[in-house]
Amino acid sequence: MTIDALNQYRQLLTRRHFFRNASLGLGTAALASMPGSPLHAATAGAGLQGTPGLANLPHHQPKAKRAIYLFMSGAPSQMDMWDYKPKMADWFDKDLPETIRQGQRLTTMTSGQSRFPIAPSIYKFAQHGKAGTWASELVPHMAKKVDEISMIRSMWTEAINHDPAITYICTGDQLPGKPSLGSWLSYGLGNENENLPSFLVMTASWSGRQQAQALYNRLWGSGFLPSKFQGVSLRSAGDPVLYLSNPSGLDAGVRRRMLDSLSRLNQQTYEAIGDPETNARIAQYEMAFRMQTSIPELADLSDEPQHVLDLYGPDVMRPGSYANCCILARRMAERGVRFTQIFHRGWDQHGNLPGDLPKQCKDTDQPNAGLLTDLKQRGLLDDTLVVWGGEFGRTIYCQGKLTQKTYGRDHHPKCFTVWMAGAGIKQGVVHGETDEFSYNVTADPVHIRDLNATILNQLGIDHSRFTYPFQGLDQRLTGVTEANVIRPILA
Repeated sequence: MTIDALNQYRQLLTRRHFFRNASLGLGTAALASMPGSPLHAATAGAGLQGTPGLANLPHHQPKAKRAIYLFMSGAPSQMDMWDYKPKMADWFDKDLPETIRQGQRLTTMTSGQSRFPIAPSIYKFAQHGKAGTWASELVPHMAKKVDEISMIRSMWTEAINHDPAITYICTGDQLPGKPSLGSWLSYGLGNENENLPSFLVMTASWSGRQQAQALYNRLWGSGFLPSKFQGVSLRSAGDPVLYLSNPSGLDAGVRRRMLDSLSRLNQQTYEAIGDPETNARIAQYEMAFRMQTSIPELADLSDEPQHVLDLYGPDVMRPGSYANCCILARRMAERGVRFTQIFHRGWDQHGNLPGDLPKQCKDTDQPNAGLLTDLKQRGLLDDTLVVWGGEFGRTIYCQGKLTQKTYGRDHHPKCFTVWMAGAGIKQGVVHGETDEFSYNVTADPVHIRDLNATILNQLGIDHSRFTYPFQGLDQRLTGVTEANVIRPILA
């Protein structure tokens, strides 16, 4: 071996030992935070709970401690719920002017149509609240809440099909592989409750047509962040989390001893190779053990008084219903869960919108209003950010044949509606405007990057400084393109 080769070997050996020994301190600290481990028993007197986030966060004083995202997967029709366009009544079955469409890209579902007949909303609108905010008869409960929310009517996105659009708004990129919003928050801000994950996801049942766009784990995945920051999905039947129950013949004591032995083996592996994913695996096993108690307690509504259950509507006790998910979201907020996301599918009304949309709204309207009321009554709305919306909007023109009773709407990325409430959000505000066709934004455009930047801002994070090094880039949730916090809706 030459002298140069020997020096290179020594440097490599030194680097290996340095990184291994340095990381052992981090691994020991991680183990010390886990209930059931010997190190945790030795340090339990410190009275610490949860897992801290990054040392440099928050960047500024946060308004929100946690967030609840109510995601209407498939895209709610803005002009049938929130974006009132009375002049369209005179345009029934007339073609959308090319001066309005402006050569916009169309989906393959309507690109072959010879006509684009305008389908005015068949639902009655009325003004509500101090500012006279317009709302449809489809959302009577939320119509009473317009003085408590900020409504953004000028949202837009570049994506025109569901998969890239929902991936975009949930992860900040149309291509799969990036961390979800909840994973970024879990990574940056840590966990307030050592017995529950910091990021929980629920997929609610729906009453519309029985086919809907698929949902993928990547929408709550951790991407290039460590896997311990991915969302944990709760199920409506059987174990709330897969394999939460012990197998037959295996009691809690045996499982505890098994996990302790497995933890020691994983720790030996970590000491040998220093892979941080090994620590993530240890943490996930320990969290799963603690969730055997915490998740059943969370899902048990027997301690909820009837007047609270009534806020959410008649389906609240049915596991998997949207109402049930909403009351669980409130219980998660009480227990310090950092980010809760509810996906409600079936909002993709390409046909029979009059038959399906009212069912979707009936599923969600009262629970949405009930959640806001419940949070407010408990003093939680002041530091809980609530967001409602989908991945894009729908077209004013009809997909397929237009009749007064049956019609559908295609995907529309150029304008749609989102509302936000709580945690430093102004009340009774309508931000942004669209043209008389609800087709183009005419004032105060808000990109989905701006929405994500605003969510981070309310949680004390400057999106431009919140990065993670990966593949030679400082990656951000909001990407490299400009994003702006929506200042006019902030209190």
